[in-house]
Amino acid sequence: MTLARVFEQLAGAEAPVEFTAYDGSRAGVPGADIRLDVRSPYAVSYLLHSPGALGLARAYVTGMLDVHGDMIRALTTMQQVLSDVTRVDKARIIRAVAGDPLLRAAATRRLDPPPQEAPFSRIPSWLRHSKKRDARAISHHYDVSNTFYEWVLGPSMAYTCACYPRADATLEEAQFNKHDLVARKLALKPGMRLLDVGCGWGGMVMHAAKEYGVKALGVTLSKQQAEWAQKAIADRGLSDLAEVRHLDYRDVTETGFDAISSIGLTEHIGKKNLPAYFSFLHGKLRKGGRMLNHTITRPDNTLPSRKENGFINRYVFPDGELEGPGYVQMQMNDAGFEIRHQENLREHYARTLTGWCDNLDDHWDEAVAEVGEGTARVWRVYMAGCVLGFNQNWIQLHQTLGVKLDDDGVSHMPLRPDWGS
Repeated sequence: MTLARVFEQLAGAEAPVEFTAYDGSRAGVPGADIRLDVRSPYAVSYLLHSPGALGLARAYVTGMLDVHGDMIRALTTMQQVLSDVTRVDKARIIRAVAGDPLLRAAATRRLDPPPQEAPFSRIPSWLRHSKKRDARAISHHYDVSNTFYEWVLGPSMAYTCACYPRADATLEEAQFNKHDLVARKLALKPGMRLLDVGCGWGGMVMHAAKEYGVKALGVTLSKQQAEWAQKAIADRGLSDLAEVRHLDYRDVTETGFDAISSIGLTEHIGKKNLPAYFSFLHGKLRKGGRMLNHTITRPDNTLPSRKENGFINRYVFPDGELEGPGYVQMQMNDAGFEIRHQENLREHYARTLTGWCDNLDDHWDEAVAEVGEGTARVWRVYMAGCVLGFNQNWIQLHQTLGVKLDDDGVSHMPLRPDWGS
């Protein structure tokens, strides 16, 4: 049985996808906007030996499986087409493979994972979230290439969910609006001191310094991020107010900050470390100061915080863990913060990721030349998959605002929120 015949049995003869294979077989709709191309029989090895979507991702990252057309649309279409695949269907694939000598030979050979996979992601969990391992995990994802990130993220170099002030806003407008929303929620004013943990390329630090006259300190475990940010700070004439250090947030010695922002760091902390994390930040804040936590969450806590064999853990965010918004809020509350506001920006992150996907497609050849095709493929499929995740409520993005009360229990907050939308 040809691979095209197997695909046709799974997806149906009228699936709105063109399917081609190395054996010359074809299925689906010729000339469709989406084309799947199985370029090697060894793609089947990854599909059979790797659990779930990990096998598909490995086949794609290696180039043994190719996707032509818009990746977001391709993943959406394939999800719809293959949503009814059962264990019986999978057994049929195995029988088809067994009947083809070439496929059988390829399938029986267990291939090594592509080199883009983080090898330490398979090391036992008791080592997770030590300072040394956290540094490796952050470096794996963020120390790819600043030039590559400039192409994907755009001029803002903001690698977190934007906040769109209107449907037709550009990505850059939305990132500016996100930083300004955080600043307003924190009630930043000239002369204040801000600590931004997990500061990335310094977007929030520079925004606070330039737009609000705040003395801002950012820390990141990524050496490349810190170097880029410090140069950007100097180039923009903000060195008297803004600073970014290559440093673990746990090694910040200063205290008494007027405000703290954590934008996209909580995902890397780990569930068991959240109490210590929020307690540490609470201790760095002056009484009456505010802390804004901006983090990816999951809709509930019924599933594990991480998928050990998931594509995201192995290739994108090693050791990353997501909690439900209620759990994050509870840990903030138990660390001493009074929770004053919380909102879900799920749809905004889908829009943000779509913008990044478009940027990568626009710079595809340059990106491949800069970081290699395998890494570029990791990014293409991961970002497109996350668009589906946010659109379909598999994952969410929550901003939670807390305040450190003074000794008399006074919050120094306005009676109603004064930061607008």
